[in-house]
Amino acid sequence: SSRVVEIQSQMSERAVELLGLPEDRPCLLLDVGCGSGLSGDYISEEGHYWIGMDISPAMLDVAVEREVEGDLLLADVGHGIPFRPGTFDGCISISAVQWLCNADKKSHSPPKRLYRFFSTLYTALARGSRAVLQLYPENSEQLELITAQAMRAGFTGGMVVDYPNSAKAKKFFLCLFVGTSGTLPKGLGTECANEEPHQAKFTNERTRFRNLKGKPVKKSRDWILEKKERRRRQGKEVRADTKYTGRKRRPHF
Repeated sequence: SSRVVEIQSQMSERAVELLGLPEDRPCLLLDVGCGSGLSGDYISEEGHYWIGMDISPAMLDVAVEREVEGDLLLADVGHGIPFRPGTFDGCISISAVQWLCNADKKSHSPPKRLYRFFSTLYTALARGSRAVLQLYPENSEQLELITAQAMRAGFTGGMVVDYPNSAKAKKFFLCLFVGTSGTLPKGLGTECANEEPHQAKFTNERTRFRNLKGKPVKKSRDWILEKKERRRRQGKEVRADTKYTGRKRRPHF
């Protein structure tokens, strides 16, 4: 629908803006999960060149039909980015990277696929450039998994969150630096919020109960909730969580 196209275009513009490209020369960008080439249209309009990768032949066929200006490559980025070192001046990705967290085949290991993607992307980018990946994370664990693998691959940077207080407009952009750690751009709609650090770091809300090793204090409410959650994932029967879960009982005399 046109609404989707409009949102897609806005996010592409924002991602390119966050790349902070030099204005005096055309750049070569990589578009990961380029789909039908909507982001590419914006890149071309801005006077830059691009190569798009996508796993879907159908989407790429649409891009070819639309006669986009970029070059297109049918590939699974979980297998890596097949370009020479330093090829690109930047990388953008709109709503694609979270798919690497899914294990579609028995042989798929999300951490391995993410690491393969990030480590080869790091190599394919010129030193001093950036990758800006807009994504829809399912939960904070997914965000942590993605970021951890990016950092393991050598990137610095973190999450830029636009309109963090709006349910509808909130958008996550993983902003990664290659070789030089820049300062993280500010998220839109965060003017009123004085807390800077919450943009770069995202962890579960529950960390305040954790001890030094990063584990919740044993027998605390958090420890119990995590244990129950683990049991549920194993398919076991577990009682529902209530406000009484983990509450101390009164002593009986």
